[in-house]
Amino acid sequence: MKHPMAALWTAVSLALFSSAALSQALPAPVVKKSPVDTPLRVLFVGSSIMYYAGALQTHTHRMAAADKPPLDLRPGFTSVHITTGALHHYPLEHYLKPASLDKKEPFQVVVLGGNFRDGMTDAGRAKYRQTVIDFDALIRRYGGRTAVYWLPPHGQPGGKMSPEELNRRLGEMAVSVANEIGAIVIPVGLAFQEAYRQRPGIKLQVGYDEYHPTLAGQYLASSVVYASLYDRSPVGNPYDYFGALDKDTKEFVQKVAYETVQKFYGR
Repeated sequence: MKHPMAALWTAVSLALFSSAALSQALPAPVVKKSPVDTPLRVLFVGSSIMYYAGALQTHTHRMAAADKPPLDLRPGFTSVHITTGALHHYPLEHYLKPASLDKKEPFQVVVLGGNFRDGMTDAGRAKYRQTVIDFDALIRRYGGRTAVYWLPPHGQPGGKMSPEELNRRLGEMAVSVANEIGAIVIPVGLAFQEAYRQRPGIKLQVGYDEYHPTLAGQYLASSVVYASLYDRSPVGNPYDYFGALDKDTKEFVQKVAYETVQKFYGR
């Protein structure tokens, strides 16, 4: 059975993966590699979409630990979340002070998520842009660099907006402000739409709200984070959440994540 979002993703996926159409639909990312080589101290800031299904940061550091050669990222990985919270709700400067989260050294990279609702209105996008700009100044003041997380959209955003239109807006919102401040974009939303295009029956988001990720969805997002920030391929990584993710799905989302990142950055 096809996921209800699958048909809606197909046309926009094909369009966005055409280089000519991509240059028209979205600004190209200016920053194409991680601002820090192999960042060991990373803070993830975002709503419940980041902690669902085993948590984005947890899957990422476990993936790194299972890689060859392995990376031990767990001690420096931290995430903070406000359920349904918009980005401007976070007291970011408090989190950036090392003593606040029991960290002895400042974070090297801060991944800024947010809420899909920010992309639905002009006011929301404007507030998001200013918040990212303000937060980037704080992050740099404390010695870190910003990474902007392109959220996957809601399957039923409401009103007259379709999921593909919301994804375009979320992508444009993320890439535009990232280019403005010189930050990398983590293209999770783009990976979701490509996975739905290639495999319409895959379940990346839970059925009861069509937004929060399933294990496959969170693993896909974590694979995109890993490939984006560490320039390592997740393809072939043995980590499967202790057997919870089947081999076929794992290999499929690993491949989609890596190919999406390579195409998006033009690597």
